Amino acid sequence: MCDRWHVEVDRGVCIGSGMCVSTAPEAFRLDAARQSHPVTAERDASESVLAAAESCPVEAITITELPSGEAVFPPEE
Repeated sequence: MCDRWHVEVDRGVCIGSGMCVSTAPEAFRLDAARQSHPVTAERDASESVLAAAESCPVEAITITELPSGEAVFPPEE
């Protein structure tokens, strides 16, 4: 696992389920429109952030390694 990640939420895909917030409350917030967003886009690698991305029912969360940009989630096939 890389030390630093870039975390992004596709707000056009996000349905506001809140799974990310309940899984990694230190990393995600819901705004007034119930759309998720990362607390900070760049952060240390974290199992809870990866678990939040994996639990998103619509796969709205992407994680890439910094600085390489290699996909962490969803994994490249």
